[in-house]
Amino acid sequence: RWVLSLQCKGSRNFLSALRRAVEVDFKDKDKHKSQGLYLLTTGIPDQETHTVSAYVAEVCRGFDLQLHVCLFRVMEGTDSCGIIPARYASPRETANAFREIVQAASGRLHWFGEAGIFESDDITSIVSEMEKAKNYSQKCAFLVESLKQRS
Repeated sequence: RWVLSLQCKGSRNFLSALRRAVEVDFKDKDKHKSQGLYLLTTGIPDQETHTVSAYVAEVCRGFDLQLHVCLFRVMEGTDSCGIIPARYASPRETANAFREIVQAASGRLHWFGEAGIFESDDITSIVSEMEKAKNYSQKCAFLVESLKQRS
């Protein structure tokens, strides 16, 4: 419920926010087997992707932390408040950058817009499992048919 009362504000200084989250806000991190951190964003971080990915990989290796990104409707040229960001990227470039970042953190990317879900690692995984199940089912059906024909 508290999330509904939040207002969008701040910058895209990803490294500063991540440092605060892992160095200050993760209380008793050694007592937990694993932890997840969700980044809710509308655009690319101010810092270069390779710099963010390297930091994320180092931090996440230090303790079992996964970074997941929920990328909401990327607006061309401005952020959600109409302010031109310090670093610009197209919607596709933004998604590609976050894909690289979450891979460094063994996390997942979810990209949503007004038209629905553009990309989601969870949905991709589910579809892959369904395809495997369908293929297995077809092989089983073929095997059963071939056994019937032999009898």
